[in-house]
Amino acid sequence: MTRLSGATALGLAWTIALFASLAVLFIGEVLGQSPCVLCWFQRAFMFPLAIILGLGLWWRDDRVGRYGIALALGGGAVALWHLGLYVGLIPESIQPCTATGPSCTDENQLVLGIPIPLMALVAFALIGLLSALSLKETR
Repeated sequence: MTRLSGATALGLAWTIALFASLAVLFIGEVLGQSPCVLCWFQRAFMFPLAIILGLGLWWRDDRVGRYGIALALGGGAVALWHLGLYVGLIPESIQPCTATGPSCTDENQLVLGIPIPLMALVAFALIGLLSALSLKETR
């Protein structure tokens, strides 16, 4: 089995972040689905990932994976909380999305039958893992 190079791992992490960023923009702007409160927080972590990892690739910065890990951990924590709300593990009384705006738990949170928070969690986990792998080569 061939080993993943640091630049390849970083390129894959950037590709996932870019695709996820473009996907949520498509869902919101083209399909007209307004994001819930937690989706906004997840976007606040994902959008910078696409920019920072892309610049790290452009400038050939071998250490940019550090920032990828930090942002992926933050976004993953929000996505995990959102998924907990979606599947009912977290009580409705502490849901941040019930006061105003779209619900964090209704059928609008599904794309192709898959919950958006689950897709976000997987994306953040992959980005964090690939960012960590990109740093292994620099040591």
